[in-house]
Amino acid sequence: MNWKKKVLLGLLIGFIVIQFIQPAHNNNGQVLPTDITKLYPVPDRVVDILKNTCYDCHSNNTRYPWYSYIQPGGWWMASHIKNGKADLNFSEFGGYSIRKQQNKFRSIAKSLDEGTMPIGAYTIIHSLQNSLALLLPKLINCAAA
Repeated sequence: MNWKKKVLLGLLIGFIVIQFIQPAHNNNGQVLPTDITKLYPVPDRVVDILKNTCYDCHSNNTRYPWYSYIQPGGWWMASHIKNGKADLNFSEFGGYSIRKQQNKFRSIAKSLDEGTMPIGAYTIIHSLQNSLALLLPKLINCAAA
């Protein structure tokens, strides 16, 4: 067997082995009393947007697509979720001080207005660009209120 075949075989075996190293999943299936939707009168349409987009990285309830089970993509996604929750966790929003909540609302409005959220990879993968453009004013108004 020549060296190219050995390298390819080694890579294939490595790829198969890493499939058994799955990151922990972020899904407790509960809506906590500290969830933003339990604390504030959030319009139903905005709740739908939050749960179908923002909650994937910014809550304790992530919906995992099929490709998140293929490594190293799952590790990359787990890293984004960890960082997203560290910055803002809608499931634990009530645990923030009032001042921090107000700052988060301003930050949400600014991120949406500037287009820095959702992140580009999420938007591309989930084809949200068009739907978010239509719903952006509602989200900004809700966050700014």
